[in-house]
Amino acid sequence: MSSLRTPRTRLVAAAATAVLAALSLTACSDGTGVHDEGASAATTTPAKSPAGTPASGSGSGTDSSSSSSSSMSTSTDAKPAHTTTTTTARPATRTSAPKAPASSGRPVTCEGSVTKTVAAPLNRPVNHMLLTVTNTGSRSCYLYGYPAVRFGEAQAVPPVIEDSKPQAVVTLKPGESGYASVTLSAADGSGTNSHNVTSLAVYFQGRSGNESVGTGAHPSLPAEGVYVDDSLRVTYWQQSLDDAIVW
Repeated sequence: MSSLRTPRTRLVAAAATAVLAALSLTACSDGTGVHDEGASAATTTPAKSPAGTPASGSGSGTDSSSSSSSSMSTSTDAKPAHTTTTTTARPATRTSAPKAPASSGRPVTCEGSVTKTVAAPLNRPVNHMLLTVTNTGSRSCYLYGYPAVRFGEAQAVPPVIEDSKPQAVVTLKPGESGYASVTLSAADGSGTNSHNVTSLAVYFQGRSGNESVGTGAHPSLPAEGVYVDDSLRVTYWQQSLDDAIVW
């Protein structure tokens, strides 16, 4: 009897335990606040994930973080690079002041310091020489009257051919030339006191025509010199070469 009673007692105790557990679960589902600590602990314990596999929910969080990080990276990369444009200031253009004309200022009298004189024998007319005076100054000059020439050691200047007087005073701008011709000797040999000379001096007249002004010129003659006689004459200064050699 005793041995039979013991198994029955155990069955009753086990049945009672099962009923209590069922009541505890029913109370939890009804929201009564009564719950079985053991059952709760057993229920809320997460199952272990296999090695190398993230736990439930952690994969989502990782993906979200990675996505957010990737999005931020993409957003940062998408920003256009800031380009700095440098503008180089060009220097202001400097305008040179216009140069004054070479002939600016009042005209002066042509004389040796502002002119260059060249003497050259002419083939036609024969026994003639051409004097060319070029203005080398910076202002126009007036070539008054006629050249006062001295050949060699002559004490007097030869007379002028009056018919050769121009209608206006010869005016030379810088770089321009004036002309006069010299009759050295008679072409037919009728002249007297013929002699050879190797030097020449040319002097310039002033406005009044009665005196020489400034410095004279000393153009060179051919090495063999030239022959002159009492027929020696000069023309007035001319503006053109053609006007000078017709006499």
